[in-house]
Amino acid sequence: MIWQFCVVLKNAKIGSNCNINCNVFIENDVIIGNNVTIKPGVQVWDGVTLEDNVFIGPNVTFTNDLIPRSKQYPLEFSKTLVMKGASIGANSTIIAGNTIGKNALIGAGSVVTKDIPAHTVWFGNPAKHTGYITSEGKILDLNMTDKEGNTYQFLDDEFLKND
Repeated sequence: MIWQFCVVLKNAKIGSNCNINCNVFIENDVIIGNNVTIKPGVQVWDGVTLEDNVFIGPNVTFTNDLIPRSKQYPLEFSKTLVMKGASIGANSTIIAGNTIGKNALIGAGSVVTKDIPAHTVWFGNPAKHTGYITSEGKILDLNMTDKEGNTYQFLDDEFLKND
């Protein structure tokens, strides 16, 4: 579903079952996977790929040119990849050329200046690693412990609770 007041340029690729809220701009060299949610006020510039099941919060800002100049364009824009299941909180800024790993969580208002590993939680300006996140969305601290005191280990791309 694409809501009102959106602009989607003709070469953008958008998967199925997406929810693109009002006031979103999507440029030509953009790939959006299936089941992606993009909240209001987001611009998705050339070079950005959003894989399946990605959540982009309101007013998230992507960049694509590391040395912007008026009326001067690079031969190719920097590529930004947001991998499957990742979530980016409201008002975050994603600097061009970085990858946000599978199921990672970027907290609201964060500025991403480097690659973010899979299953990690990042907050702040610049964003700093503050914990881990399971595929089910359970937040773990840096010691891989949840709020109830259960400890986890990471094995075969999944967190397993220790007995």
